[in-house]
Amino acid sequence: MTSSTESRTPVVVVGGGPVGILNALGLARQGIPVTVLERNDGVARAPRAVVYHWATLEGLDRLGVLSDASAAGFLKQDYCFLNWQTGERVRYGLSLLEGQVTHAHNLHLAQDRLVDVALEIIRRDALPVDVRWGRTVIGVQQDDSGVSVTAARQDGTPERHRASWVIGADGAGSAVRSLSGLSFEGLTWPERFVATDVHYPFEEEGFDQTTFVVDETFGAIIVKINNDHGTGLWRYTYCDPLAENRDVALERMGRFFDTVLPREADREMVSFSPYNMHQRWATTFRLGRVLLAGDAAHATNPTGGLGLTGGLFDTYLLIDSLAAVLRRRQDDWVLDRYAHERRRVFQELVSPTASANKRLIFGSTQTPEGAAAWTRVQRLGQDPEAARARLMFTRQLETPAVVTAGARL
Repeated sequence: MTSSTESRTPVVVVGGGPVGILNALGLARQGIPVTVLERNDGVARAPRAVVYHWATLEGLDRLGVLSDASAAGFLKQDYCFLNWQTGERVRYGLSLLEGQVTHAHNLHLAQDRLVDVALEIIRRDALPVDVRWGRTVIGVQQDDSGVSVTAARQDGTPERHRASWVIGADGAGSAVRSLSGLSFEGLTWPERFVATDVHYPFEEEGFDQTTFVVDETFGAIIVKINNDHGTGLWRYTYCDPLAENRDVALERMGRFFDTVLPREADREMVSFSPYNMHQRWATTFRLGRVLLAGDAAHATNPTGGLGLTGGLFDTYLLIDSLAAVLRRRQDDWVLDRYAHERRRVFQELVSPTASANKRLIFGSTQTPEGAAAWTRVQRLGQDPEAARARLMFTRQLETPAVVTAGARL
């Protein structure tokens, strides 16, 4: 394609992460061609989301992804809170939801592997999705009939795309959001998270497959990713207020590893990534023919795994709504509803809950607030109804579609 050539497609998705690729897959399943523009030259492999809450699995099943994703990862039910200072463990699990919900388990699978699975399904099913790697979006201009997107290839050559609609799914630093003049309201936490992928015999040390270590210094989120390498690959994420860059994070990492993962001969770090934590949301999730989803629309600290959960629920609603508009089954008011409701859910439910989770996991249980929070955690192990209510929370994050059943996937 020369710089003067303009490709045309009904939908351009900017961002090749799980939200972008699943939006493309879902629209393509309804016969809508999609072009995906991703700035990286392949699937991003940095440690990020790994847990898919039970309530999101019905949507993955509708997209035809759940079976392959489950085969690539594994299903689990258990949760554990570990008070690092006292050694007390509080356990409960999704077995409490058996017989009440379709999927009484979570799926564990690194988000880059979910992207791999979705891309293979797109290829296998010959879906009309054109994924273009190494494209950095540098221009977004819209008019009454569509949107023009300019992307730069890795050699700097410009490439133009014309679409009826654009979905910005390009992360918290979204170029689509910025180029559309939308602000990102909220706050950035002063601390940084450090996400590491590490082989370590956590289960031999008494850790459950999802363990929240509660401590103001050594608080951590420990999640099993897969069963590779005998002991399995695990995500160990901790909070370090001084990890301002990768070099500093690596230099200080031993302090955390030696305390929480003391068997040095048995641990092998595969990758790590320090990153800022946000509680932010875009001014609006719809501006004319530009729609935002996932981290481009809203960003949260990952405590509790609500970031990608919200992005998946964005995806399910947006696929149904945009497909209905493109097929002329609905007026574009359904996209206004998408934008309003997904923003409301983030502001009223996701962000406050994730913030409370962070303050608990990475705070002291010796303060009045921390002690009260730990008492609520203890109740989860003692009162099945309290645990069941907590587990059902993720269902509240879903926005039901208004499209008629015959028009859905």
